[in-house]
Amino acid sequence: MCSILGIFGLQPGDDVQALRRRALELSQRQRHRGPDWSGVHLDDGAILVHERLAIVDPAGGSQPMRSADGELALAVNGEIYNHRELEQSLATAYAFQTGSDCEVINALYRERDDVAQWLNALNGIFAFALWDRAKDRFVIARDAIGVCPLYWGHDRDGRLCVASEMKALADTCADVAQFPPGHYYDSEVGELVRWYERPWREHAATDGVEVSKQELREAFERAVHRQLMSDVPYGVLLSGGLDSSLVAAVAARFARKRIEDNDATEAWWPRLHSFAIGLEGSPDLAAAEVAAKALGTVHHGFTYSFEEGLDALPEVIRHIETYDVTTIRASTPMFLLARRIKAMGVKMVLSGEGSDEVFGGYLYFHKAPDAREFHAETVRKLDALYNYDCLRANKSMMAWGVEPRVPFLDVEFLDVAMRMDAAHKMVKPGPTGRPIEKAILREAFEGYLPDEILWRQKEQFSDGVGYGWIDGLKAHAEAQVSDRVFAAAGSRFPVNPPQTKEAYLYRHIFEQFFPGVACAQTVPGGKSIACSSPAAIAWDAAFAKMADPSGRAVAGVHEAAL
Repeated sequence: MCSILGIFGLQPGDDVQALRRRALELSQRQRHRGPDWSGVHLDDGAILVHERLAIVDPAGGSQPMRSADGELALAVNGEIYNHRELEQSLATAYAFQTGSDCEVINALYRERDDVAQWLNALNGIFAFALWDRAKDRFVIARDAIGVCPLYWGHDRDGRLCVASEMKALADTCADVAQFPPGHYYDSEVGELVRWYERPWREHAATDGVEVSKQELREAFERAVHRQLMSDVPYGVLLSGGLDSSLVAAVAARFARKRIEDNDATEAWWPRLHSFAIGLEGSPDLAAAEVAAKALGTVHHGFTYSFEEGLDALPEVIRHIETYDVTTIRASTPMFLLARRIKAMGVKMVLSGEGSDEVFGGYLYFHKAPDAREFHAETVRKLDALYNYDCLRANKSMMAWGVEPRVPFLDVEFLDVAMRMDAAHKMVKPGPTGRPIEKAILREAFEGYLPDEILWRQKEQFSDGVGYGWIDGLKAHAEAQVSDRVFAAAGSRFPVNPPQTKEAYLYRHIFEQFFPGVACAQTVPGGKSIACSSPAAIAWDAAFAKMADPSGRAVAGVHEAAL
C-alpha cells in the first residue's frame, strides 16, 4: 500500500516543470504512506506521483507503472489479491514490466472496454489513477468499500487533482472532497459511475436464502489465505475480541506456507506475530494473551499511558483527517501500536474490521426490531465504513508505513455473508443463555478459539483498550472547553456543530490542520449511539436522550453499561 497523487488537464502553455515541483511537494505530505521509494511520471497531459510501501515485488514493482510502449502510466495504492488468476485469464498477451500485483490493471484496461466489468473482476483494495497518453484519457477508481482512502478536487486553474490523503490537496483545491467508494471517473465520459452493485444492497436478505456455516467458514478462510500475499514480514492485530481472533486463528493455519507459490514452499517468515495494545490492565490485553497462547503466535502486548495517548491526539487527527469522536478515540491507540509494529520491522498486518458491519456485531443491534431492518442497517453501515473503521485502520497504521488488510471485507466473502438471510444473523442466546451478537459467526468457527474468546461480548476498540481511556478523554475535554465556549459551538462550526465538549475539542484541533468548509464537509455528521447509523436510533426510545458512540452506552446489554 502506498500513496498516489495526480494532476490532470494540463494545457499548452502550462509551466509543467513548476507543476512537477508542486506535485512532488504535495506528494511529500503523504510520504509516510510510502517511505520506500518515490516515482514520477510527467508528460504534456498529466503528472502522476507515487510514494511506495514495498510489500509485493519489493525489488521491482516501482510506480507509476508504464506499459511497454510507454502510453499507459498507472499509480495505485492497494493490493490485487487475485492478480495471478486475472493475468491467466487475459485473452491477449500483455508485456508485464514488473512483478507487481497491481500491474494487471493496465492489462485489463488495454483488453476490455467496459471499465465497470473489469473493475468488478478485481478482488482487492485499491485507489488508482491511470493515464492513457495516446487517448488523452484518464480513469480514477476506488475499491468497493473504500478501504483505501482517496480525495479529489480542482486547483485554481481548473485542473483535476487526486490524492490518497486530504492533506495533500487541502490548500490547493477549494472543493476538496472524498472520492466515493465503488465508483470510477472516466474522463471520456466525464461523470462519476458506480461500478460496485450487488443484489443484496437493494433487497433485504430476508427471503430464506441459506448459507451454511461451512460455506461461511470456508469463504472466510479463502479470504484470509489470499490476503497473506506478501514478500515482507507481516503479522496480525489481536485485540482478543472475536473478529481479530478469528483472523489470527485462520492466518495461523496458513502462515507456514508461501501463498505466492500456491503453498508449495515454506514461508519466508513462518512464525506468525500478533500485536495488541491497551492501558495497563485493559480487557483487550488480557484477552489477547489468552487467544495468542491458544493459537501459538509470537505475541507482543504493548501498554500506553493516558498521557501518551493525550499527547498524540493532535498528530492522530492530522493523520486520520477526521473529527469523528469514535474514530479519534479508537485511532489513538492504533496509531501508537503502529509505531511499535514498524519498529519491529513488520510492514503489513491483517485486522478484523468489517465484521461488525456484516454481521450486526455492535451492541445496539440487540435492539433491532426485525430481520429486514437488521439487514438494512448492515448495508447502511457498510456504505459508511469508509468514513469510520476503514479510515481509522488505514490512516492510523499507514501513518507509520504499516499496511492493514481486512479479510472480512474481501469482496468474495462479502457476497457470501451478505446474501445470508438476516434472520440467522440476529442476536440469540449463547452457551450461557445470555443474548449474544454474531452468534452465527461464532458457531461457524467452533473449535478455532477458546470458548472465553469465541463467546466474548463485543468490546469496541476504544472501550477495550481500557475504560479509563474514554472516561479520561471526556474529563480532559470538560477541563479544556468552557461552558461559554461550548455554547457558541454552532456559530463557530456551522457544518456538523459539535454536540459534546469532547467533540468540540477534536473539531478545534481538526480545524487547525484542515480549515474551511470543504474540509469540514468530508466528515459525516448525525447522531450516533454505540456506533449506530442515525437511522437506528429509532430502535430504542432511550437512544433519543443519549449521545455517546461507546458500546457501554447500551444499557442492559453491555456488562459495564454507563
